[in-house]
Amino acid sequence: MAAIEDQFWWFQALRRNMLTWLPPPGAAPLRLLDAGAGTGGWLKYLATHRPDIAAIGLEFDGKAAVWGQARCTRPFVRGTINSLPFAPASIDIITSSDVLCHAGVDEAKALAEFHAALKPGGRVLLSLPAYDWLLSEHDRAVHNSRRYTEPRLRQQLTDAGFRPLRSSYWNSLLFPLMVLRRKLWPSEGSDVSALPPLVDAGFSLLTGLETAWLRRGGRLPFGGSILIEAVKDA
Repeated sequence: MAAIEDQFWWFQALRRNMLTWLPPPGAAPLRLLDAGAGTGGWLKYLATHRPDIAAIGLEFDGKAAVWGQARCTRPFVRGTINSLPFAPASIDIITSSDVLCHAGVDEAKALAEFHAALKPGGRVLLSLPAYDWLLSEHDRAVHNSRRYTEPRLRQQLTDAGFRPLRSSYWNSLLFPLMVLRRKLWPSEGSDVSALPPLVDAGFSLLTGLETAWLRRGGRLPFGGSILIEAVKDA
C-alpha cells in the first residue's frame, strides 16, 4: 500500500472526492483526525492540498503507523476507533476510509466514539465499500467483513446522533468492470496492485469525471463505494 498509494487510481479518486467535500478554509485552523490512517497517504495529500488543516492520524497497525509517520510528517497515534484516545469535543473533522467495515470494528461503538470526540458542529466524512453481495476475496484479504448501502449507512449515523448532510455512491463508471472482476475472475487476494500506466491513467480519467460531478453538487446512484458526510449538531 505504501509503495503504490500515491499513484494508484483508486486512492487518487478517493482523495479527490474527500477533498471536494471538506469544509472550506476558515479563520481558525481545523483539527482533523484521520481514523484508520494506514500508511499516511490521505494525510500526505492534505499536507499539499489543505495545509491549513492540522491533521493527525490514528492507526491500529504499528508497522503502518511507522510508515505513515515517516511519509507524511504528520503526527500518528496508535489506537483503535473502538476507543479513541482523544478528549471529548476536541476534533473538528473526522475522516475515515474503509475502516468501519473491518471485522475487528464494533460499528456502533466506533460511531459513538466519533460523536463524542467531535466538537458541536463537527463533521464526520466516511468512505465505505458498497453492497454486501459484492463481498469477495479482496474483502477477505483486507479484513472487510461487511459492505454498505446508502440508506443503511445514513440510518446508522442517525442512530449514533449524527445528522446526515449528503451522500453519494462513487466509482460508478467502472462499476460493471468491478462486478465482473469480483464475481467472474476473482483474485487470490487484494485487487490493489500496480496496473499498466495507460490503464491506470484511463481509470483516473473516468473517476475524475465523477469527482467533477460531485464538486458541482451532483450525486451518483450506484457504485463500488459510498461517500457520506454527517454533522454533530450538539
